[in-house]
Amino acid sequence: MALMPVDEALRRILDGAEASAETEMLGLADSGGRVLARDLMALRTQPPFAASAMDGYAVRASEAVTGAKLRLQGESAAGHGFDGALAPGSTVRTFTGAPVPEGADTVLIQENTERLDDGLVLVKEAPEAGRNIRPAGVDFTEGRTWLEKGRLLDAGAITLAAAMNHAEVPVVRRPRVAILATGDELRLPGQTLGPGQIIASNTFGIAALARSAGAEVFDLGIAADRLDALDEALDTAIAHEVDVLVTIGGASVGDHDLVQEALTARGMALDFWKIAMRPGKPLMSGNLGQLRVLGLPGNPASSLVCAYLFLEPLIARLAGQPDPDRKRTALLGKDLPENDQRQDYLRGDLQTNAEGQLVATPSAKQDSSLMTVFADARCLIIRPPFAPPAKAGSTCEVLVLRD
Repeated sequence: MALMPVDEALRRILDGAEASAETEMLGLADSGGRVLARDLMALRTQPPFAASAMDGYAVRASEAVTGAKLRLQGESAAGHGFDGALAPGSTVRTFTGAPVPEGADTVLIQENTERLDDGLVLVKEAPEAGRNIRPAGVDFTEGRTWLEKGRLLDAGAITLAAAMNHAEVPVVRRPRVAILATGDELRLPGQTLGPGQIIASNTFGIAALARSAGAEVFDLGIAADRLDALDEALDTAIAHEVDVLVTIGGASVGDHDLVQEALTARGMALDFWKIAMRPGKPLMSGNLGQLRVLGLPGNPASSLVCAYLFLEPLIARLAGQPDPDRKRTALLGKDLPENDQRQDYLRGDLQTNAEGQLVATPSAKQDSSLMTVFADARCLIIRPPFAPPAKAGSTCEVLVLRD
């Protein structure tokens, strides 16, 4: 099987991926970062009355000429409006957010007035008619849709939903992602290691990335290199009705790599399992009915690079969220040799120079087993297939991992 280009692999992995039709109701406090499942109409009008935009005095503009003295009739405060109508030749002390009394058409700001001892208010500067009043419904009106299906519930959207008097909002169900590590050599963190054994670290990083992308994660643990163990884990994933099964390791065709065999025996339609990229060549993709299967390589850097490139955008699509926006243009921090037929993702540092430009410098070590290198990396420097030698200072494309 020929090596598949990265862009083609991503296109095929994302093909047909869309948000679930299932919804759930969440309280506003828990809805941040979720996607609205249907249009949201206002349950009230905002403001529900003509409201003062400033601290000052409610007046009739025709009476509030410079030098006029208006009799103070009362007060209107937020939550405690003036009871009655504005009498001729009078004014009502009005505070920001308070209802404007009936009969008033303008709010005269307090800086342009003077309180006199005899209960009068002196107009020092005449206002323009209609100034400093927010009309009823100027923000939104009851019964109209103001937040549309598919809207990411960020701070602004949540604030608007609350103002529209929604205590709960309908959101798209999170994609369910099951993660299965495979290999006789693996043990969990904290366990004692025997000869030839290592810690199963990848699961935790992949799970963190999946959750941050919007998924509900099910950790299926570690499956031994036996078909019955893999079959049992697959039964668990199906029982959880997951949308995506992520396997780690065992997707190649060695004597102990049984993941493909176990899945195809259950009916998985294998799409591909070799990609023209480094690290991450042995990536497997397939479908078991509606269940999407993504087999990540076992080496930590390979696994994480593939997760950023393929799993994160897949989860975003299934969650109804925008595609991740990690790509940036930068300057190379040092020379690079020509590339071969595989697209490289070099772990590197990312800094801003004195001119405000991003500078990406690849790490000296690029072995796919080195987690210290990946943990220190701020970006992945993308080198296309057959890229010619590149000099320091030339432009390159990077995938930002962290600020």
